[in-house]
Amino acid sequence: MKAAVLRAGSIEVRETDDPTPGPGQVLVRSLACGICASDLHFMDNPEADADDDSGLSRYDPDADIVMGHEYCAEVVDYGPDTQRRWPIGTRVSSIPALLQPDGVRIIGQAPDAPGGFGELFLLTEGMTQVVPTDLPNELVSIADAISVGWSYASRAAVTPKEVPLVIGCGAIGLAVIASLKRLGVGPIVAADFDPTRRAIATTMGADRVVDPAGLSPYEAWRDLAYGSPEPVRDMMRMLDLPGCVAFECVGVPGVLDAIVKGCERGTRLYSAGGPPEGDHLHTMVAKRKGLSIQFGGGPSITHWNEAFEEVCSGRLDVAPMFGHTVGLDGVPDALDQARRASSPPRIIVTP
Repeated sequence: MKAAVLRAGSIEVRETDDPTPGPGQVLVRSLACGICASDLHFMDNPEADADDDSGLSRYDPDADIVMGHEYCAEVVDYGPDTQRRWPIGTRVSSIPALLQPDGVRIIGQAPDAPGGFGELFLLTEGMTQVVPTDLPNELVSIADAISVGWSYASRAAVTPKEVPLVIGCGAIGLAVIASLKRLGVGPIVAADFDPTRRAIATTMGADRVVDPAGLSPYEAWRDLAYGSPEPVRDMMRMLDLPGCVAFECVGVPGVLDAIVKGCERGTRLYSAGGPPEGDHLHTMVAKRKGLSIQFGGGPSITHWNEAFEEVCSGRLDVAPMFGHTVGLDGVPDALDQARRASSPPRIIVTP
C-alpha cells in the first residue's frame, strides 16, 4: 500500500507492506484521517516513548510506522475469529486501540498498529462502530478529537457554582468548549493567542474569549465569575463565590505551571496538554492554593462512543474545526503546518 511512513524520525511517502488482520481484527481502507498534535509529539519525542512502560506505543526508528489515529474508514476484509459483522464497504470508526496478542497498541503509534496515514490499516472488531449517518468522512474523523474534550468535560462534572476556564483553543480546547456547551455548562471563558482560533472558540460555544497577550485569562475569569478582575483575599467571602475548573489544552512547557500560579484558590485543574518533554510545577503554590490536578489518560470507550454519537448525529457540530484536506503526498508539509499556532484545528488526510 501507499502510505506516509515514519522512519528514522522523518516522513517518507512510499509503498510499505499491507497490514494483515489477525484474530478479532478488521482490515479497513482509510477514507479520512486527522492530523493531531500527538502525532507530532510521537514523531518528535521518541525518548518519551522509552520512558513509558505501558506498551501502548512503540517507537522503533528502524521500522515503518504509519501514524494517524483519528479516522473514518470502510471495511475491506476480516481476520480469523471475527463475527464479520458488517458488509464490505461499510463506513466505520473506533477508539484508536488495537488489541494484539501481547497487549493493546495505540493505532498509529507502533509498527504493528498502522494508522490512517496509509491506504489500509487494522481495527479491533469489538471496538468498531458503524457511522450511522451520512456525515462527510472528514467530519466523522474529527469525532476522536471531540472524544478527548468530551471525556474531560464529563469527568470534570462542572457544577452550577463553578465557571470553566479553557486555556488553549486548538482542537482539544475547542472540543472541551463544545462538549461543555453540549452538556449544558456555562458561562465558559477561553483564551488563545491566535485570532482565528478565538473566533472558532466563540462559534463552538465560549461565552468570553480573550487574547492572553492583551488580557490575563485569570483576570477575565474573575471579571466574569466575580464581577471584578481582582483576586479575592477574604477566605469567608470565597465561600459564596463561584469556583474555577480550568482545562490546560496547550501542551507546551510552562503553561500548566502558569495556570497553577495564575488561577484562583481551590481550582480543579484538568491537564489535557501534557508536553512530552516534561515540565516543572511550583508544587508549593499548588499546595497552598489547594489545587487539584487531574492528568489525561485518554477517553474511556464509553466516552468515545458518546462523543462519536454526538458528532455523527450532528448534535455537536464540528464543521468549524475542519480546515482542509491533503492527499498522502501532502502529509509531510501538512505535519509542518500543524506545528504552527495559526494552523487550522484539523487538517484531514484523505488517502
